[in-house]
Parts: sequence; structure tokens; C-alpha cells
Amino acid sequence: MAKLNKTLLKENKLSKELTSPVQGWDQLPEKVLQFGTGVLLRGLPDYFIDKANQQGVFNGRVVVVKSTVKGGISEFEDQDSLYTLYIKGIENGNEVQKSKIISSISRVLAANEDWEEIIDVAMKDELELVISNTTEVGIVLDTKDDLKAKPPHSFPAKLTALLYKRFLHFRGDESKGLVILPTELISDNGSKLKEIIIELSRIHNLGEDFINWIKQANHICNTLVDRIVPGKLSKEDQKQEELQLGYMDDLAILVEPFRLWAIESNSDEVKRVLSFASIDKGVVIVPDIGKLKELKLRLLNGSHTFSCGLALLCGFSTVKEAMRNEDFVLYLQHLLQEEIIPAITGEEISVAEANDFAGHVVDRFSNPFLDHSWKSICFNYTSKLQMRTVALIENYSRKRQVAPQYMALGFAAYLLFMKDVEDESSLNSLWKEYDLNELVDRILKNQKLWNTDLSKVSGFAEAVKTQLQLLLNYPALEVIRQMNNNQNK
Repeated sequence: MAKLNKTLLKENKLSKELTSPVQGWDQLPEKVLQFGTGVLLRGLPDYFIDKANQQGVFNGRVVVVKSTVKGGISEFEDQDSLYTLYIKGIENGNEVQKSKIISSISRVLAANEDWEEIIDVAMKDELELVISNTTEVGIVLDTKDDLKAKPPHSFPAKLTALLYKRFLHFRGDESKGLVILPTELISDNGSKLKEIIIELSRIHNLGEDFINWIKQANHICNTLVDRIVPGKLSKEDQKQEELQLGYMDDLAILVEPFRLWAIESNSDEVKRVLSFASIDKGVVIVPDIGKLKELKLRLLNGSHTFSCGLALLCGFSTVKEAMRNEDFVLYLQHLLQEEIIPAITGEEISVAEANDFAGHVVDRFSNPFLDHSWKSICFNYTSKLQMRTVALIENYSRKRQVAPQYMALGFAAYLLFMKDVEDESSLNSLWKEYDLNELVDRILKNQKLWNTDLSKVSGFAEAVKTQLQLLLNYPALEVIRQMNNNQNK
């Protein structure tokens, strides 16, 4: 069986059900420099750019920089950087299965071997955009980094060195600045990257003219990305897909239908450069991405965290398994609709916006093609609970003047789950020392865990105690079923 590459495309023997590149795709200019070969970038930004190219909108390709030493770039070279994107999941309650060949990447360069070539790309007149995803630890200041190294060690130093060369090459022309979009999963990623670039510029005496050019000619934006990209298909699924499509693809990746790339800017120049935003509702350019961050944190991450311990107590190992159970689905829907949405809506977030996002959450949970493990969601359980759910508990109680019962059940399930877990919170040791009532009171009062005293939330301690006692006495699914029945009366 042939491998996916330019030669295969020219032979034009592909399945009619497959979305293929448009004519002339390999002649489009290189307008994007991307740091990172990972599946998130290939499944989100590179997907949007490819989709826009299909419609004759963006008309540009991506040069990818591989910074890590581990692994080579031969897979990309063998396939002319082409790869298949499998979109599988639930969208608006309906099952979706699509396949398309992504042709937005022109080439992949290795930073340790091709630094001079990467510099040449940074000097290109048509270059307009930089994208990065170098993991959460990628945006850090290394004061000892050498900007003259080939290449510098850290991502911010690599970027600073390239921007400085571009500044000198175009003699400080402000029209040659770039739009820079870090997608690392840290808060205020663009602002932090900008601060580090300026600090490195001062440490290495690059001059105030360059620093002013960074500030005035470049747009380094905060962003939020959200799409589950598991990466490679299972060996069995990969074999089936290749037999159906008629070619081999070592770079193929799986993504869910939901996609969101929120970019914080009110600049007309940013909107001009990011013309691909016009072809997909998943790209959002807004002056403040705070609302979207809150929706994701509370509705998606918050419901995950409230549910994970409970799901494991029910005997479910994956999210899709839990979503096949009607009682569990009702628990999730009640949690979202009756408690989380009332806790977050008001002047900033409308009920309609929250309902729309909540609908996507249910679709995403229900995806039959993803094996999302509840145990992985429970990792760092206590810190996730603090960051994602404490504000929800307090807000709901303040607004409704009653304790949130579905949240209380989720919290009780957390306590029972942690009975046999040894971690920094040491909750398991408290189970050995105190009875149920004292246990709950002590944990809720622990401000080191929650940054607040949850025992002061009216009625919450009693609700947690009640639900915890029920979980100790009855199967978790029976407790859920009874709560749902009480809600429906």
C-alpha cells in the first residue's frame, strides 16, 4: 500500500469521501512560523489554516520548527508534511465522522540542525504569523540563555533571536512586525511571553529601539485553545481507515468535532492577518478572552472534576462508558443546568451563552470514539477541585441561599475516593482518625486546601455529610438515581 505524499495526490486515486487539498496548495507562500510539531497544533491551528486555504481565504502555509532532540523529522519528509485528520465525535447530538488531508504545513525544520534555514524563514517578507505550543514549561525566562547560539536553548530565546534578526533585516520597519500566538496552556500566555522577550532583550543589550519595535510593531496575544486531540488512532482503527482510504499515513491523528481557538485582541491588523477566523466559528477574536476561559473552566473542567470520583465509584473506567448510563447522564445534566450555570451567569455571562457551551460539554462527554480515562481526570484531584469548583459552590449558595446538592454529591464522592489515596493532602489519614461528621468539618475548614473556609457555606457541610453517608451505605448509582428522582418530583 502506498504512503500519503505528493506523488499519491498527483495520481488522484483517493476516496471521493476524503477532503483533499485544492489545486496549487504546494505553491502557497510560507506565511506562518510554528514552534512545535505536536498533535494539538496539527489538530487545531493547522486545521483552521488548511480549511481557509481550501476556500481561498488565507492562502499561506506553515513552516514548523521541531525544537526537541527526541525523535526526527523523517516522517514529515517521507509524506511531504501531508497528514490525515480524522474528525470523530458528537456534534449537536449527532454522530460525526469525517476525514480530510491537511496540506497547510510546507516543511518541518529541526532547530538543532536547520537553524540558519529557520533564520531565513524569519526574514521572509511574506511571513506574518508565529504560533507556538512548547508545553506549559516552554514560556519561561532563562537568564543564562545565549541568543547567539545556533539555536538558543529556550523557546522565548529562540523567538527573541529571530525577532531581533528580523528587526535588523528590515531596519526597524514597523510594517514588518508579526502576530504572535502562543497556545501553551498557561494563563496570560501572550503577556508572559512578551514580558520574557523584553527582559531577554534588556539582559542582552539589544537596545531600546528593538524593545519599542517589539511593543509597537508586533501583536503578542493571549490565547485559549480547546480541542481534545488524542493523537494517533489505535492500531486496529488505523488499519481499518487505511484499508478504506487506500494509503498508509504515519502522521494521521484523531480529533473531536469541537474546536475553539480564542485570541485576545481588538487590533484590525490582527484580524487582517488571521483571515482564517472568518471561515470557522471555532476561531474567535475578542478584546477579552476571560469569559471563554470562565466557561471552559467551570462548565467543562468543573463538571469533569465534580463527576470523576463519582464515576469511578459507579464502576465506570472511561467517560464514554459513564455517558451510556441514563442515570449518570441525568446527574451531569442536572449538575450543569441546575447548579453550575446559575453559579456563573449574570452581567458577564448570559444564560444563553452558558447553555450553548453546556450543550457542547454533553456532546464532548458522549464521544464514543474517545477513551478518556476517569483516573486521569482525577489526577491532582484536590488542586483541581480547589481551582475549578470552590467558586461554584460559594457562588451558587450566595445566589440561591441554599446548598448545591449535586455539587455536594460530587464533593462527597471526592472524599470517599481519597480515602484510599496517599497524596499531599493526606486526607486518607483523616479517615483513620475521625468519624464522618468530624472528618467533613475538618476538611471543609482547611483553608490550605481551598483558600477559603467551605464550612461557612450555608448548608453545604450538612449536604456533604448526608451524601457521604449515602455513598457509604448504598451503591453510587443508586444514590445518583435517588437524587435524580427527588429532583424530578
